[in-house]
Amino acid sequence: MPKMKTEQLLSLQENPDWKIVDCRLNDAFNGWKLDGVKQGGHIPGATDFSANWLKADGKNKAQTLQEALAAKGLTKEKNIILYDANGRDAAEVAGYLKNQGYSNLYSYNINLWPVEKPLSRYENYQLIVPAVIVHDIIEGKIPETFPAGSKIKIVEASWGEEKTSYAKGHIPTSFHINTDMVEPPTTTEPVMWMLADADTLAKFALKFGFTRDDVVIVTGEEPMAAYRIALVLRYIGVQDVRVLNGGTLAWTLAGYQLEKKSNTPAPVADFGGRIPGNPSVIDTIAQVKAGLKTPETYTLVDNRTWDEHIGKISGYSYHKKKGRIPGSVFGYAGKTDAYSLDYFRNPDKTMRNATEIMALWKEQGIDTSKRLAFMCGSGWRAAEVYYYADVYGLKNIGVYSDGWIGWSNGGNPVETGAPGK
Repeated sequence: MPKMKTEQLLSLQENPDWKIVDCRLNDAFNGWKLDGVKQGGHIPGATDFSANWLKADGKNKAQTLQEALAAKGLTKEKNIILYDANGRDAAEVAGYLKNQGYSNLYSYNINLWPVEKPLSRYENYQLIVPAVIVHDIIEGKIPETFPAGSKIKIVEASWGEEKTSYAKGHIPTSFHINTDMVEPPTTTEPVMWMLADADTLAKFALKFGFTRDDVVIVTGEEPMAAYRIALVLRYIGVQDVRVLNGGTLAWTLAGYQLEKKSNTPAPVADFGGRIPGNPSVIDTIAQVKAGLKTPETYTLVDNRTWDEHIGKISGYSYHKKKGRIPGSVFGYAGKTDAYSLDYFRNPDKTMRNATEIMALWKEQGIDTSKRLAFMCGSGWRAAEVYYYADVYGLKNIGVYSDGWIGWSNGGNPVETGAPGK
């Protein structure tokens, strides 16, 4: 594969016949300084196709990779510059592309990029953390973006008791949080998992040893559960809450071992502030109703599947009501069911790049300068989307945590069918 010089690459950045592709971990693309690079982030105008995606197994893997190529405009007619920092990632992606019939491939070493030319990175890239950084923390190091002397807690989030997921293997030193602790199921029909009240959340924080000044990294086998707990911790008032990008899969793909022993957090007597300390994270039903009356400044983004949005399915075995909130705008989620987020994730469960997400939202007429309140069934999918929007740098965002389930069970107006028809 021919090697590209920096001068050549710079001259081709605006050429539509050429594509520049970052083959590193998506964390490096987002902004983290990995593999010894001097700058974090990606070459302006570059897209991503990580070698890590080739290692991740999943349903319809071949089709998923082909869809990623198409979404990025990486056709066989294009001249494609593949770059990395370690001399391996670009070669692995090149091998895959050659097997798919691609031939116009070139390589570039990002370490040659001029230090006087800034790379592009997401404003809040530090909110989603690579596995190598978590590993460094466990070994006692304080990596970039983490304050010196900070108390860093690593937690594992999943639904159910430890035996359900945690006991099968988790990030070393992490302790388990059952999502029912922050959204206990109702004791009456219909059963709902709604965000707990302030008193319950305060007891939860003290029991698990959280304080306002903590730095918390949330992990888990299913990233949605991790983002749900992260959102709640932020709402409670913990000032620095981050998530392992890609969840447990990112850890194992990096070659690290999981542990199976149970870790127990030490409780505290004082959180150090009022709860909730960051109420703007959650939009109440009253705020949603008021916002829907002012669409010029507010958008309720429906992060459910299209079939849920139009009322073809409810999405949940325990909830039968179908439809959408009148005035909500379809904002994408998964392609299959209520437990997927394909449109927002890469094949290795990491965050999809902002360019592609913004393009999807633009198609739906979503104006990111407005207040965006993300919603789904009851908050899991919306929490993950919220965090990604924050990473991208969107300013005025929140989550309608009650979602479709809370709204429809409350006897509020509903719509079905395709919008505008």
